[in-house]
Amino acid sequence: MRTLVLFFAATALSASPAVAQHAGHSMPGMTMPMPEKKPLAKKAPAKKPSAKKPGAQKAPAKKAPIRKVGVRKPAASKPVTAPDEHAGHAMSAVPGMEMQGNDIPAVPSGEQPNPHAGHQMPTEDQPQAQPADAHAGHDMSAMPGMEDHDMGQMGTPAPPLGPPPPEALTGPEWAADTYWSGQPQSRETLSAEHGTTKVGRFLVDRAETRVREGRDAYLLDIQAWYGGDINKLWTKAEIEGPWGKKLEHAEVQALWSHAIGPFFDLQTGVRYDPQPGPNRSHLVLGIEGLAPYWWEVEGAVFLSNKGEVTARAEGEYDLRITQKLIVQPRAEVNLALQDVPELAIGSGLTNASLGLRLRYQFSPLCAPYIGVEYERAFGDTRRFLRAEGDDPRGFNLIAGVRFWL
Repeated sequence: MRTLVLFFAATALSASPAVAQHAGHSMPGMTMPMPEKKPLAKKAPAKKPSAKKPGAQKAPAKKAPIRKVGVRKPAASKPVTAPDEHAGHAMSAVPGMEMQGNDIPAVPSGEQPNPHAGHQMPTEDQPQAQPADAHAGHDMSAMPGMEDHDMGQMGTPAPPLGPPPPEALTGPEWAADTYWSGQPQSRETLSAEHGTTKVGRFLVDRAETRVREGRDAYLLDIQAWYGGDINKLWTKAEIEGPWGKKLEHAEVQALWSHAIGPFFDLQTGVRYDPQPGPNRSHLVLGIEGLAPYWWEVEGAVFLSNKGEVTARAEGEYDLRITQKLIVQPRAEVNLALQDVPELAIGSGLTNASLGLRLRYQFSPLCAPYIGVEYERAFGDTRRFLRAEGDDPRGFNLIAGVRFWL
């Protein structure tokens, strides 16, 4: 009886390591058929133990085949393979990962499994395969803002812009023809509503008093215009003189102003000087507009009824410190082609002024200001002024207001 117990114990000990080695493991592709159970062989008669020294244990009986407990021992020619971390994946769809069926190379005993075993790796002469597109097969047009994008061409640069197609230049000359089939009344309505609207403005650009040592004076500069976008009637007036004395200089201009571009008007007309002493009438040809960097410029040439030619150029710029506080530099230059002693005008550069005004705009309609201006006469004009007792140069402190209606 003791011999029989030792036999079953040895059989259980020899079978347990093989079973425990894969216990709880799911081996994809390694499912092995289970042999049918066979009746156990007849018990072999137990051998009598050989005479040994007292206290020595008996040698275990011969191990029974593993198949006796329903587990087949792996064949020596096919070692057990490690579990595949890509089991169940179709690796043939990945470039460079073609495999022969489901064969997984065997891992020799005692070596670590190679994660790239069975993978076809590119050689030096063979370029590496491009990674698969993450959006391949996806319809991206459903995403907001992606309706007009071709996902297959997102890396392609846009073609260079060329001239417009010929059909884009063959549209109707009048926009109204698109809807009213060229009816004359539609053109007249469009022109009246959008092209011949009449607007006007009355602007007192400078109404100021000037304080100079020994001579206080005033200046009034007024402009008004009325018309459309292309043609306007433009009037200008300027009055200057000392306080409490006779008028020193006055002029009035009536001009036709015609737009010659988006920012400039050509002006022509007449000028009359209603000042005391010798009066003059002039023909005027000038230009006025907005120069680059937002400089408001004005220039004109005057031909008097006596044949005298004079010219004037002005420029000013509104530098906004805030929406209401504005700094305005301003410059003016006058020239003459010949001497006019009776008007105290010499040939060449007659006089120039450079000023700076700081105004506060309570509203676009009204803006008081203060400032300083330097005036100087040149050449024969300076000599004429000294002969009359006037100072040909000096600084003026200025206070005034600018408003328009």
